[in-house]
Amino acid sequence: MTVTYNILIVDDVSENIKVAINILKNDDYNFSYALNGEEAIEILKMKRFDLVLLDIMMPGIDGYQVCKLIKNTPAIKETPIIFLTAKVDIDSIEKGFSLGAVDYVTKPFHPIELKVRVRNHVELYRAKKQLNKHNINLLAEIEGNNKLHFTELELAQKEIIYILTELMETRSGETASHVKRVANISKLLAQLDGRMDQEELKIIFLVSPLHDIGKILVDNNILHKAGPLNDKEFLAMKQHPVYANNILNKSQTKLIKIAALVAYEHHENYDGSGYPQGLVGDDISLFGRVVAIADVLDALTHKRVYKEAWSFEKASEFIVENSGIKFEPRLIKTFTDNAESFKKIIAEI
Repeated sequence: MTVTYNILIVDDVSENIKVAINILKNDDYNFSYALNGEEAIEILKMKRFDLVLLDIMMPGIDGYQVCKLIKNTPAIKETPIIFLTAKVDIDSIEKGFSLGAVDYVTKPFHPIELKVRVRNHVELYRAKKQLNKHNINLLAEIEGNNKLHFTELELAQKEIIYILTELMETRSGETASHVKRVANISKLLAQLDGRMDQEELKIIFLVSPLHDIGKILVDNNILHKAGPLNDKEFLAMKQHPVYANNILNKSQTKLIKIAALVAYEHHENYDGSGYPQGLVGDDISLFGRVVAIADVLDALTHKRVYKEAWSFEKASEFIVENSGIKFEPRLIKTFTDNAESFKKIIAEI
């Protein structure tokens, strides 16, 4: 059955609305539109949308104010917002993300970019609603039926993780081998470190493959660029932990909550120089600290579109040099004391 998505386009220039509708009209979308922030607010009071395309610079109530209102209204706060903007300076983009926007598209529109970004976000939003409904139904069934045991719920959660992992691999270009190696490295490092119990070791093994799930919302041209990223591209790439947190953090299950934590924190640095939150030391969860090392080790020792593979020895040297900077010193000592075991994982999978 064809799924139809409802989209609200808000722009004070009617021609921009017409162009956007003409680009998107052959897809499964129902369109509403507003020529200013006041009209948009009135429409949002009466109708629910799967996506809002929102111009920033408008007279009266601007796009930032409309975004704030949406995010402060419980009934519609989860609605994804893509800003439409001719302003591509870093401050404007960062402000949009800080207010809760999921993406931005520059004007004049590039048809392929607009179609892909819209499609990605409406499908993700619908999937999140279905996932939430699925979790609610599972919890209700557990409460009402003693025959359903926790192991069945755990299996359902694992299945969701595997589906999301496959989606990530297809979209971001990561291989199944990469996420398996990260899972095995994470589990071994945490096990040797000794601070996690058996349940936590099982959890880090299950959720670590989702560390880069946010990349499904990063532009393909950026993900697969052969050379270094420019400032604008790197800023867009740095949003993938935020995207991941937005995807996963609505779940009420422990497993998915920790998956959200790992995805949100795996680029934080021990000295506070990482992103997106600038966390320092133990403010980064142990799950995040462990997966950060596993991800870097595997990324360095395998070929990427933008780099050749490093030797295990060269990668290890880089990791040790960043003890206390990018990585927790205690974990680095555990890594160096057991380097051969990690080298075996890198070589075998």
